[in-house]
Amino acid sequence: MSQPTVRSGGARPRPRAALRRTVRSGLLAAALLLGAAASGCAGAPGTPGALGASESVPQDTAFWVEPDSSAALQAAEWRRQGHTSEALLMDRIGGRAQAVWLHDEGPGPRVRAVTGAAAGAGRVPVLVAYYIPHRDCGDHSRGGAASAAEYRLWIEEFAAAIGDRAAYVIVEPDAVAREVAGCDMADAGERYALLAHAVDRLKARPNTKVYLDAGNADWIPDEERLVTPLRQSGIAKADGFALNVSNYQTDAVSSAYGHRLAASIGGAKHFVVDSSRNGNGPYTGDGSTWCNPPGRALGTPPTTLTGDLALDAYLWIKRPGESDGTCRGGPEAGEWWPQYALGLASRAKS
Repeated sequence: MSQPTVRSGGARPRPRAALRRTVRSGLLAAALLLGAAASGCAGAPGTPGALGASESVPQDTAFWVEPDSSAALQAAEWRRQGHTSEALLMDRIGGRAQAVWLHDEGPGPRVRAVTGAAAGAGRVPVLVAYYIPHRDCGDHSRGGAASAAEYRLWIEEFAAAIGDRAAYVIVEPDAVAREVAGCDMADAGERYALLAHAVDRLKARPNTKVYLDAGNADWIPDEERLVTPLRQSGIAKADGFALNVSNYQTDAVSSAYGHRLAASIGGAKHFVVDSSRNGNGPYTGDGSTWCNPPGRALGTPPTTLTGDLALDAYLWIKRPGESDGTCRGGPEAGEWWPQYALGLASRAKS
């Protein structure tokens, strides 16, 4: 069964000024403390490549928590209004590290601001490069660069803005898997060459970890179909690949798929898993399984302590509470939807 395109971050509206004024130093401190605590939650051991008893456990990476994310601002607003229980639930999102999506012209200023703030806090940001031409094959998250030349310049600016600061970068969610599944708008050869250029330029930064997106276990069930496209897209130079971005496959399913794909690619490739909304697994009811499905929950908090040598991190790449698109009463793709965010948080197991 073919899988519809992964719905990614999309455009995020600028938070209202009134909400920004409610973020005070106490909230920021609480968010950072909660993020630090959350980052220490390890994934389940016993998966292929799990750490043995005689091996030393690596230190967890302290990922950067954005102090004025939509979730943090929403929690502050609800506290001001006296909605304390809802605010505490929203802290489960606002107090944890989420990826910052770069999807518009001129990424340099935003990349410098985020990596600079993270470096100042002694933390590592997660960034998403999302500007490939014919993005999302013209669907809900359509957009991107107008030409290959524009994209190459965009990536050069992105990489230069990182400089020598630390960062994790997820390269172009859905670009490879969408091409494999079928996209008449994009030329496959050009797309893969652009992705290889992106990996090369980003990996040239001394402290950047780069993961090329590879869809999810349900979208391209036969992982062998991804091997040649990933190789053409520069996977050899990347640290690895990303799975389950904006999707709901469980950690166990994604991990097993990741190990099979890594073995097929060769070269001992690692991977990361988006666990932002997979706490209850995929939706199996009526209607769309990918677009704002009901009953979902936050998943494993961001951490590099996965108990699996090949699984580098669980990350919240899709920003919980941002809509997948105009379905089930949701706003445009990427826009903040507090009611959906509250549902994700209220069903979370941690």
